[in-house]
Amino acid sequence: MKAAVLLTEGFEEIEFSTIVDILRRAGVDVVIVGLKEGEITGSHGIRMIPDVPLDEIEASDLDAVVLPGGFPGFMNLSQNERVIKLVKEMYSEQKYVAAICGAPFVLSQAGILEGKRATIHPSGREMLTGARYIDDRVVVDGKVVTSQGPGTAMEFSLKLVEMWAGEHKVEEVNKEVLAKL
Repeated sequence: MKAAVLLTEGFEEIEFSTIVDILRRAGVDVVIVGLKEGEITGSHGIRMIPDVPLDEIEASDLDAVVLPGGFPGFMNLSQNERVIKLVKEMYSEQKYVAAICGAPFVLSQAGILEGKRATIHPSGREMLTGARYIDDRVVVDGKVVTSQGPGTAMEFSLKLVEMWAGEHKVEEVNKEVLAKL
């Protein structure tokens, strides 16, 4: 399993770090994809360096794409044509597309949430056009997974592990991290 986690200015640090950490503990091949090369600063001043720039990634090389939220991170993702194209390609190729916090807005902008069950940070509920909003911490509709925010990042990440590697891998990872399941 190979998953791209997108990284842009203003990303939510808790979500990004939790997703990458938990997926790597589970044995998922995670590539951190930057919307630019070099250092990228999160919404709370923490800096990260991506593995590769977005221009070097193709949907055909991936099994999943994951979008962390954060402000203005999710807006930066939604305004990038290459991100929208990647999300659409992943969805049309029936691959996994996952987003947390404000990032489900990006999926809405890409047109892939039409009629689907989805969630978003409660403050962005009106931004989920076309989706059937569900007020749950993590929502799965086929291969589209959405979640609400930093406080749901562990549940979101472990749901991805369950879907991609099985319940046994969730249990294995949780022996290390002691999440409340």
